[in-house]
Amino acid sequence: MTAHPNSLAARDIASVLHPYTNLKTHPETGPLVITRGHGVYVEDEDGKRYIEAMSGLWCAALGFDEPRLADAAFEAMRKLPFYHSFTGKSHPPAIELAERLLAMAPAPMSKVFFANSGSEANDTAIKLIWYANNALGRPEKKKIISRQRAYHGVTIASASLTGLPNNQRDFDLPIDRFLFTDCPHHYRNSLPGENEEAFATRLAQNLENLILAEGPDTVAAFFAEPVMGAGGVVVPPTTYFEKIQKVLRKYDVLLVADEVICGFGRTGNMFGCETYNIRPDMITVAKALSSAYVPISALMISESIFKALVIESEKIGVFGHGFTYSGHPVACAVALKALDIYADDRVLDRVRNMAPILQNGLNRLAAHPLVGEARGVGLIGALELVRDKASKEAFPAAASLGAKAAAACQNNGVILRAMGDTMAFCPPLIIDAGQIQDLLGRVEGALDETLSLAKRDGLV
Repeated sequence: MTAHPNSLAARDIASVLHPYTNLKTHPETGPLVITRGHGVYVEDEDGKRYIEAMSGLWCAALGFDEPRLADAAFEAMRKLPFYHSFTGKSHPPAIELAERLLAMAPAPMSKVFFANSGSEANDTAIKLIWYANNALGRPEKKKIISRQRAYHGVTIASASLTGLPNNQRDFDLPIDRFLFTDCPHHYRNSLPGENEEAFATRLAQNLENLILAEGPDTVAAFFAEPVMGAGGVVVPPTTYFEKIQKVLRKYDVLLVADEVICGFGRTGNMFGCETYNIRPDMITVAKALSSAYVPISALMISESIFKALVIESEKIGVFGHGFTYSGHPVACAVALKALDIYADDRVLDRVRNMAPILQNGLNRLAAHPLVGEARGVGLIGALELVRDKASKEAFPAAASLGAKAAAACQNNGVILRAMGDTMAFCPPLIIDAGQIQDLLGRVEGALDETLSLAKRDGLV
């Protein structure tokens, strides 16, 4: 890339280490520098406008210029710009936000621990599970089960839960105690002629077999996203969570619901747990909790887990875990205002009204020659690109067709995310019908361009 040495792009290349980026090619391709946002749109440094079809990173649920959130941050900054929750300290925004979260939780919860990201919330959940089992005299019950293609974060522990190779490869992960069971993607992982319910039955049996092979006295918890996000927007098959939960209860294995992407309306209910009738022992939330305007996350825990923490804290003399910014007053104030907006603006009703438009549009695009499957729920969805529809044959990884499709979308004024050859959609919850149709039309044009490239390169 040739850029003026004082341009934003050149300055970025010289100074910023980018996540999820090819560090070798980045200086050649350069960054897309976003300078402002409005509603569901963002603009780059040249003034080009894009539909932000991923809400940034699955998170800006209320769009990119909600003044009520900015005002809440300003007022909180002026009143109490920082305080902490260590050594028994507290402040009103943290207290009120914890109360609100407990009141709206999809299963009975007792206490809330605040952190700064979904990774930190899931990392904390792991630590508390180990801590609680020590308190309960179960020092061997420490193994954690995740799923292939799951995404739960990138700290050392939460990345050990993440079932995506690039999050573990050459980071010396996963660490000990982490196990993986099947990804519940019916399209990719079912047997010939196996319907969704039979597929779910087989996966539940595989989970039980894993627990028995490891020893039920050694398995502590199972982590699951209601809808798997970064793994490709995998929607659970019929009866999956019903059958999985029966296995977990049978062997006294805790269920941790990772609601970092699904929470606060994304699936058409306030929580994905409500959409799929999940009754977890712990819940992690982040992203839409503040519509991503300020970093904040939370872990909600059941009363039985809290009681175990009390036992060990009494024995040691302190609960030795926490972050400087746990329950930051500005972040809590913004999150409280976001919860107000979800209620006052009837955002759930809006999601339920817009969801059929998005899902029907994605299903229509399933007829495109490149698309093998369209899937989704609420305002989250995906298109999986395949070389052959009948056999579900994937494109060679080296072809990077998903990345080419995402680049074509960006050229057409849409920012979305390619995860391999799966194109993900997660627009702000404030998107309207016309914007959805505009988005789908631009994506269809980008798919046509990608098909031409594939034909040129002899891939189809």
